[in-house]
Amino acid sequence: MKALPADFYDRPVLEVARDLIGCSVEHRAPDAPALRGVIVETEAYHQSEPACHAFVGLTPRTKTLFDRPGLAYVYRSYGVHALLNAVCEPEGVGAAVLIRALMPTQGLEEMRVRRTVVKNGAQREPAGEEDLCSGPGKLTQALGISLWENGTCLASGPVQIRPPTGSWRSPAVVVGRRVGINRAVELPWRFSAAGCRHVSRPRPQARPGES
Repeated sequence: MKALPADFYDRPVLEVARDLIGCSVEHRAPDAPALRGVIVETEAYHQSEPACHAFVGLTPRTKTLFDRPGLAYVYRSYGVHALLNAVCEPEGVGAAVLIRALMPTQGLEEMRVRRTVVKNGAQREPAGEEDLCSGPGKLTQALGISLWENGTCLASGPVQIRPPTGSWRSPAVVVGRRVGINRAVELPWRFSAAGCRHVSRPRPQARPGES
């Protein structure tokens, strides 16, 4: 199945954030197996609100955010994790959707290896399948997505987002406030697949939003 075209992202970021629930992210690195998961949680960010990197305007860091829709915006969070975003809205507008969580569907063993770390001499593995990609830093680590993917095309690059299949074509979506931020916290710009155990914590408590 072909990846989503650029015009899918050339819309209001809130629409794209909701519509990405049920789509699939696939990463194909050279000489590595394809890794894939269904998007079960997203957050929208727009230059008009201070939680968005684009709020400060065009800088070397935010350049990709203001580029054409359909690119990957990958940045380093707290100097540790690379986070994957999809650039949205017309070129010149700073907006993107953060991919917060996936339900892994292909390459789970490889993901488990990537998510296993050694800390204080002890090997620490993910708690289970639900822990593999249940957070924006976890999913990029599991899929091997890095800063090298920043600015690449989500339709033809190493990271691609594909349309939903089967029951994921019309998922029930829960709408709530974004997490992990301290500005514009009142905005209900977090979208999650209702009842899904693969979403990040704290799990949303809001009622399902209208499809």
